[in-house]
Amino acid sequence: MEKQEIIISRDLADSLAQALDRQSYDRLFVLTDTTTHRLCRPLLSGMKGMDDARDIVIEPTDEHKDLHSLASVWTALQEGGATRHSLMINLGGGMVTDLGGFAASTFKRGIPYINIPTTLLSMVDASVGGKTGINYGGLKNEIGVFCPARTVILSSRFLASLDSRNLCSGYAEMLKHGLISTREHWKALVGFDLSQPDLALLQEMIAESVAVKEGIVKQDPTEKGIRKALNLGHTIGHAFESLAMAENRTVLHGYAVAWGLICELYMSAVRTGFPHDVLQQALTFIRENYGTFLIDCKEYDRLYDYMTHDKKNISAGQVNFTLLGGIGDIRINQTATKKEIFEALDFYRDSMGC
Repeated sequence: MEKQEIIISRDLADSLAQALDRQSYDRLFVLTDTTTHRLCRPLLSGMKGMDDARDIVIEPTDEHKDLHSLASVWTALQEGGATRHSLMINLGGGMVTDLGGFAASTFKRGIPYINIPTTLLSMVDASVGGKTGINYGGLKNEIGVFCPARTVILSSRFLASLDSRNLCSGYAEMLKHGLISTREHWKALVGFDLSQPDLALLQEMIAESVAVKEGIVKQDPTEKGIRKALNLGHTIGHAFESLAMAENRTVLHGYAVAWGLICELYMSAVRTGFPHDVLQQALTFIRENYGTFLIDCKEYDRLYDYMTHDKKNISAGQVNFTLLGGIGDIRINQTATKKEIFEALDFYRDSMGC
C-alpha cells in the first residue's frame, strides 16, 4: 500500500501548496458536505489551486454515507471531465473523507486524493490509515477498500469552530489510542478538560495520537494482524451505531466507540486481566463526558446480530474482539460467547444507569 504523507500544519496555505506541488494533475476537485462547504471551504479561498477547483457538495451526516451520495460524486467527477490524472481534495469530517476516498479510489480505477479533515474524529481516525468506504444494508462501513490519501493535512484551524459534541466524538478515538499505547499517554488523556479544551495542548495531543495509529498502520497496512488493535471498542460500538440508525436516534461515531469501550474493557477485565482501576477510570470519564446510550435487555439479540455481521469476524458465527491485558497489552483475535457479550451489556446498563 502506498505511503501516506501526514502534515501537522502550522500554516494551512503553505501546507496545501506543499501537498499540491508534489502532485501532477490536470483537474482539481474539492469534495465537501453542505456544512463544510459553508464553514470550511471559504478558508481555502485564494490558496494555491483553489479558485480554479471544481466543487462537489453532498449532504452531511452518517445517514448520507451511502450508495446514493457515492454515485453523485462519481457523476460529478464524470461531468466535470475528471481523468485518471485528476486530483480530489476531501474537506470535511469522517463521512466526507471515508466516502470521498472510496469515490476517488474507484473512479476510473483510482485517482489520487488529499484529505483535509475538519473534525477531531477525522483528524485522529477516519482520514489516516487508508480505510475508505460507505454504509450499506444498515451496517457500518460495509463496502470499501484500503486506499490511502497521498497526503493528510492536519490543521487545528478547524477545531475552533467545532462544537463540544463533535470534539468529544473525536476524543473517544484518542482515548482508544491511549489505551493501546502507554500509561503516561492514557493519564494525560483522562486528565484533559473536555469542557474547556486548551486547543494548543490538544494539537500536541493530536500529533501523539496520530503517531500511535500511524505506527500501527505502518506495521500492518491491511489489517491482517496488529492493526486490529485499532478495533478496540468498535465491535460493540458499531452495533450501538447500527441500532441507533435503525431506530432513528443517530449517534456520533465517537460516542458509540466510547460506550463500546466500556463493554469491551469489562470483557478485558473478566477474560484477560485488565486492571479494574483503569476500567473504573475509563467508566468515570466516559459517563461524565458522553452520557448514556439507553438500551434494554430486549435489544440484546438485535445488537448481537449486528456483531455477527461485523466485517472483523474471522469465521461465521463467531464475534471477534480486540481486548487488553493492560494498557498497551494488546490481545487481538479474541472471541466471546453470546453469554459473555450479554454479560458485558449488563455491565454497561448497570454502570451507565440505563
